[in-house]
Amino acid sequence: MSQIGENLLKATTLLESDELVAIPTETVYGLAANALSDTAVIKIFEAKNRPTFNPLIVHVVDVASISKYAELDPISLQLAEAFMPGPFTLLLPKKPIISDLITAGSSKVAIRVPNQIITTKLLMLLTFPLAAPSANPSGYVSPTTAQHVLDGLKNKVSYILDGGQSEVGLESTIVEVSNKEIILHRTGAVSAEQIEKLTGLKVVVKEHSEKPESAGQMKSHYATKTPLYRGDIAQMIKEYEDKNIAIITFNKVYEGLKKGHQYVLSPNGDLNEAAKHLFEVMRCIDEFQFDVIITELFPDEGLGRAINDRLGRAQEINKL
Repeated sequence: MSQIGENLLKATTLLESDELVAIPTETVYGLAANALSDTAVIKIFEAKNRPTFNPLIVHVVDVASISKYAELDPISLQLAEAFMPGPFTLLLPKKPIISDLITAGSSKVAIRVPNQIITTKLLMLLTFPLAAPSANPSGYVSPTTAQHVLDGLKNKVSYILDGGQSEVGLESTIVEVSNKEIILHRTGAVSAEQIEKLTGLKVVVKEHSEKPESAGQMKSHYATKTPLYRGDIAQMIKEYEDKNIAIITFNKVYEGLKKGHQYVLSPNGDLNEAAKHLFEVMRCIDEFQFDVIITELFPDEGLGRAINDRLGRAQEINKL
């Protein structure tokens, strides 16, 4: 069974030996390996049972380090300086030092600078960047605590660095600068409006794909074991009245339902709080014997869009 702890020297030694270490970030926990070692990187795909056509994100210690591994155009640099460190990833033309295994054969690599003190210290101790997708079995709900990682991967990871609960709770925004516009590959805490305001360029949403150019583009992802459906809560309560229902809502409580069946993500209507608790709640529901999860559409703004994206793809898996 994997160990949970805060020993940076142990984590460093393991990573230098091409072993896997789970790391905390402000978004979710990542399953990290030496991004410059194919031997280490292939272990990520094996541990997660992740298809090798699904690219990985490279984590570096600061914005200045990005140019070692990718080509930075002026607008991408402007974005990096504005939103990094933080829940923001750039898709950039890769340099030869980055293996095709990381990018699934693409000429582009996704890079970000995490904003989490323990992982920042770890990156400062290392002489290489870290490849790190979410530290969970492929397709399942992403982990936001060290215990989530242990529950999902058990002995498949050598060590789990404990940084407490992830502050944001949803994966990073991923963008690419292309032909005087910005392609949004994945929604996250940094919104399209923020990006457009900074750059003056239009943001175009990239459709989900089963052959993604960057991490987070798979159409079916973030799924609970319990079937999940979105829509009109009141109508679905009637539709599934013979089922044991769990409900996820933004800030509304529905009358007449059993205690413990409703999960309100933010009683005060705060989308940041709702995002922080989403994956935790989805995992919690899976621990009980519910027949179905029903949830509403969240406000179409800021992190509400990211929440809708994750719930939408969890629902897609249940339709397959």
